[in-house]
Amino acid sequence: MLAPGHFLTYSYFMLSPVRFSIMTYNVHSCIGNDGKDMPRRIAQIIAALNPDIVALQELDVGLSRTGGVDQAHLIACELDMFFHFHPSLHIQGGRYGNAVLSRYPIRPVKAGALPSRRKEPRRGALWVEIDINGHMVQVINTHLGVTPVRRRTQSATLLGPDWLGNPRCRPPVVLCGDMNATPGSYVHHSFSLRLADAQLSLPGNHRPKRTWPSITPFLRLDHVFISRDILVRNCRVPRSMVAKMASDHLPLLVEAQLPDTAA
Repeated sequence: MLAPGHFLTYSYFMLSPVRFSIMTYNVHSCIGNDGKDMPRRIAQIIAALNPDIVALQELDVGLSRTGGVDQAHLIACELDMFFHFHPSLHIQGGRYGNAVLSRYPIRPVKAGALPSRRKEPRRGALWVEIDINGHMVQVINTHLGVTPVRRRTQSATLLGPDWLGNPRCRPPVVLCGDMNATPGSYVHHSFSLRLADAQLSLPGNHRPKRTWPSITPFLRLDHVFISRDILVRNCRVPRSMVAKMASDHLPLLVEAQLPDTAA
């Protein structure tokens, strides 16, 4: 029992918000609009924005057209990040596909092909789980086809039980990549029924930024979709001359906050 005049003292601690940033970037085999094959230039553009997670599409690994370089490994090493690569194609003795890089521990969950016609390039998706300070975030990176019919079947596959509909794909969830689809399209609408377009989730009068073609972008083909429990803090698309030259797409960076610590 406390003596008279003594009071209990409580200490209150405010938990810091758990924030993270994710970038999606179609790097065009690291061959820029100037015709130069420069994976380190891609790494420099990424480093300038300092994302925690990077979803890359159109990477070459061991292909003669880009000097036999393992672009996924080289970029990850330049950025000092963990990474996982999934080949959509095995061609010319090498591989071509998508990767996810992360400053946080990364665990591959699923990688596979999406429905494609024989005469079209194969498309794939990569699902990883990323441990952000004890918070498990599901990230799916993909690159959809160029024809509307094929994109419909590919998006339906991603929304199905093997991917976003899988019980293991619990929020917080991020789906990102080069969708080859604009806002208002069937694909964008389908994904928006399950997830939120990050650029449209930013509070205030944010005007969504376009990403293709990089020199004079007039289409928004690259997207980050998030589960609705994630809070979007900012969205950025660099427009420097270096970024315009490095690939035919510009990168999209989304700064977000995890749900259980959202203010």
